[in-house]
Amino acid sequence: MSGLGQSSSAAGTGRPEFLDSKGGRIKIQPEDVRGRFLRWRRVVYGVLIVHLLALPFIKNGKHPAIHLDIPDRQFFLAGRAFNAQDVWLMVFLLAGFAFGLVFLTALAGRVWCGWACPQTVFLEGIYRPIERWIEGPASQRRRLVEGGWTARRIALAAIKQSLYLAVSLMLAHWFLAFFVSAPVLADLVVHGPAGHGTLFGIAMAVTALFWANFAWFREQFCIILCPYGRLQSVLTDRQTLLIGYDVRRGEPRGKVAKGASAAPRGDCIDCGRCFRVCPTGIDIRNGQQMECIGCAQCIDACDEMMSRVGRPTGLVRYDSLEGFEGERKARILRPRVVAYGAVSLTALLIVGLNVFALRTPFEANLLRSAGIPYVLETTSIRNQFELHLINKHVDPAEFEVTVTGPPGTTILVPQPRIRLGPLEGIRTPVMVTVDRAQYRGPFEIQARVTDLSSGQTRDLTARFLGPPTGPRS
Repeated sequence: MSGLGQSSSAAGTGRPEFLDSKGGRIKIQPEDVRGRFLRWRRVVYGVLIVHLLALPFIKNGKHPAIHLDIPDRQFFLAGRAFNAQDVWLMVFLLAGFAFGLVFLTALAGRVWCGWACPQTVFLEGIYRPIERWIEGPASQRRRLVEGGWTARRIALAAIKQSLYLAVSLMLAHWFLAFFVSAPVLADLVVHGPAGHGTLFGIAMAVTALFWANFAWFREQFCIILCPYGRLQSVLTDRQTLLIGYDVRRGEPRGKVAKGASAAPRGDCIDCGRCFRVCPTGIDIRNGQQMECIGCAQCIDACDEMMSRVGRPTGLVRYDSLEGFEGERKARILRPRVVAYGAVSLTALLIVGLNVFALRTPFEANLLRSAGIPYVLETTSIRNQFELHLINKHVDPAEFEVTVTGPPGTTILVPQPRIRLGPLEGIRTPVMVTVDRAQYRGPFEIQARVTDLSSGQTRDLTARFLGPPTGPRS
């Protein structure tokens, strides 16, 4: 079984094959590459990995920057607290992200996939470096495969897979920290699985998922599972900035011609470096393909070879389809980009306004208690209501409750001052009584809830009901 770049097609072109004689997958072994895009990608990967791993453990106030407590329906994001009643904001948040991704795709193709997608960041930033460190560059890895299962290959594979499992276990615990918080995670680690059977099972399942994905499945996730690549053709246009091959300059391709009588050729020397460094194994010279994740490794590889043979770089580059055809340079502002950007900004603006401007730090409702609408007593009519109050601060807060009604109304509020913890809620009764001789029909009572820490108020109304007051027929 051969690795990438080692097998040849029937035509003898040196193109890679990815299926063996039995139809099995041949593992892609991308060669190492150097260049400006790789250096920038490593910086981006490092920044993203540090930030992603630190998010569950960085405290914003008394709570983590991100803590999604699903069982208790409490969510802490960037120092703000949310409960189940705020889930509707997720619709606009996800819509904003989705249209933002669409906007980015219309602008620069699959730059998200190659530069910021967690699949690529963890694979290229952690797992592949481990593989290169243990088994060496692509040429050595191919020789290991071609040599069969020798003692050396088994030992190296055992070391590599052990490190993969260790990293996957760490990533699984990091993932779990988003949902259980860092203190609970520390308790899980210190006291072992006996006291946290469910969480331990989840951690093991996520570990297995990470290991299977990054150790084996790899580029197949981008090619087979991820639907984003299949949408690329409808999200881009002829002005979108893409990675491509300049056919006009590169063809006809061939080895470097020597001598005055040599037939003229294009700048492409047909070295195969562009597809040998590709993490998804495509040949960028065949045009735009679904499997391209926009990582720019083929650009670095081609630029390196062009510099070696003394030809201008940029044979493979970022450009638009119109640019590659020599029509005009890529235009950034165009109707498709403006429309996608406007929709994404509108969705995010709705979330921002509700979170930072319109959202009150507490929820309050005054509802009639379950059961009969009113109670007739000897000389009075009584209605019973229930005040629902939820503190949406990230810290404990105190609230003052005042209820008023028309003259002659007696109002009893057992808890005029209520102290609640973060995202804590309470249901407290409110009893309203009026003398039967003064009752002239249904009327409104007003309740005001004041947040003593912020000074914000919430005015509520409820309708007092009683028996019919008109003459009987």
